[in-house]
Formats: sequence, C-alpha cells, structure tokens
Amino acid sequence: MSVDLIRIVSRDSPMALAQVERVRAELAVLHPRTRTEVVPVKTTGDKWMGDLSAVEGKGAFTKEVDAALLAGEADLAVHCVKDIPADRPLPAGTAFAAFLRRDDIRDALIHPGGLPLDELPAGTRIGTSSVRRAAQLAASHPHLLCVPMRGNANRRLEKLAAGEADALLLAASGLERIGRPDVITEVLSPEVMCPPIGAGVLALQCREGDSDLIDAVSGLGDPAAHRETTAERMFLHVLQGHCNSPIAGYAQVERNGDMSLRAKVFTPDGKTVLNAHEWAGPLDPATLGTSVAVALLRQGARELIDGIAH
Repeated sequence: MSVDLIRIVSRDSPMALAQVERVRAELAVLHPRTRTEVVPVKTTGDKWMGDLSAVEGKGAFTKEVDAALLAGEADLAVHCVKDIPADRPLPAGTAFAAFLRRDDIRDALIHPGGLPLDELPAGTRIGTSSVRRAAQLAASHPHLLCVPMRGNANRRLEKLAAGEADALLLAASGLERIGRPDVITEVLSPEVMCPPIGAGVLALQCREGDSDLIDAVSGLGDPAAHRETTAERMFLHVLQGHCNSPIAGYAQVERNGDMSLRAKVFTPDGKTVLNAHEWAGPLDPATLGTSVAVALLRQGARELIDGIAH
C-alpha cells in the first residue's frame, strides 16, 4: 500500500473529533505504518445557532469539509451520514470510500429527575431542534412541549443544567462517542422514536480519483452498514425531503442477510403520519429505497413535504 500519510478533515466539535479518533484507531490496526493527521474546520452549522433551513439546511455541516477535500487540504473526510444531504448528489469529484460498522441508531432521553418518557408530566419542556423528534412527540406525547435547542451534545447538556429545558432528546450513539452514556435516562426503541436516515453510521468521503486511498480505507467498511445506508439514502433522495420535513426511517439487515426498510413521513404537528415497511427480497438496496419512497408517495407524501415551508 502506497499511502504514507492520510490527512483527515472533520468538524471541530468534540463529537466529530471523537469520531475521527475511531477512524484513526481502526486505520492504525489495518495499516500500522500509515500516519494520520487531523485537519479540523469550523462549519456554518456549528457557527450558526438559528434555524438550519436559513443556512442551506443539512449542507451547513458538510460544506466547509467538502471544500477542504476538493482544495487538496485534506485527503479523507469523516461525516455522520445523517448530516449529509440526500436530496442532491455528493459534491462533484468526491465519493464515499466506506461506511463504518453501524452504532446504536436510537434516540435517548435525558431527564435529570430520572423519569422515563411515558412518566413525564404535562408541560415538560423537551430541548430539541429536530423536526423529526418534535413531530413524533406531538403524535405520541402531545402533552409535552418541544423547545428549540441547537449546539453540540455537550453544549445542550449545559443548557439543560442551566434550566433552558426540563429534558433532552439526543442520539444514543453520540452520547457514547463523547463518553457520556451516564446521563441517559432511557433509550427509546425505534417504534417509539423512529430514527433519522443514516443514524449511527459514519461515512468516509474522499476525492474520486484517489484510488490508493480508497483501497487503503475500504477495509474499514462494513457490508451491512453499506447496504442499509444505500437503501436509506436512496429512499430520502427519491422523496426529495428537505431539512424541515419530518422524515424518519431505518433499514435493517437480518442475520440471514434479508433486509427491510421501515419509513415514516409526518406533518410537523404530528397529526398525519404516513407509514411504509418493505422487505428487499432479491432487490438491491437502492431499489428497496426507491420502492419504499414510492409507497409513501402513493399515500400523499409529496403533497405533505411540499406543504411544509423551507
């Protein structure tokens, strides 16, 4: 292998840097002689604390990272798949090199008093800026109140401690990554809180022509994560969901290799919920994603998504 140094670009948040350390550790096992360097960048999404749709939505967390790759300032980017827009292709000249083994896809409730979701009293303020979480809570727990809260997980925990909310919903995998699983009161099943597309998956992105690098890092890829992510991202691509559309879903590869995709589209108030669940059978992952999207479009998903301001 002819790659001596891999420069890894990432957001500079504690969680993003923890994700880079996982990649560096796995690379060190696979290629002990290859050195790695971290190139941290601050993204629009990290600097802007307002509504994400005002700064191009999800791309707010990836644009500066993509630019560093394309400018040749770094060789490899580490992204959370859930932050990579699926309604448009990856920036020209870049490609996915690998999807890492998937972490926990579930959401976690943090309540300082230790109460589970079903026991929270009416009017409890839940800190979250996720339209997906807010819509599902509105549908299942309409007596709870969502208050907008952005910032990395550490920052949100500080805001909770300062009394800006009574409880938080955060990704279980994110809390694991920053070493704070101790704050979790309850991990919510996907039936209670359907996860975002790409939950728990880290993607490695590089320049298309870097075949030596792609060969070097492809060994970190996980086949099941690749199949699941491909199905989920194609589903989101066909739906053309934007960052204000409450869309949730996850693919699952069973032990015997069978894969299914379960997905939902909501109105922001949670009053309308569209559901689909299909098995791939012999279909490839992208076809499964397309099929589930079409099933939801048949139920009126297009009108529902287009009816939401963005």
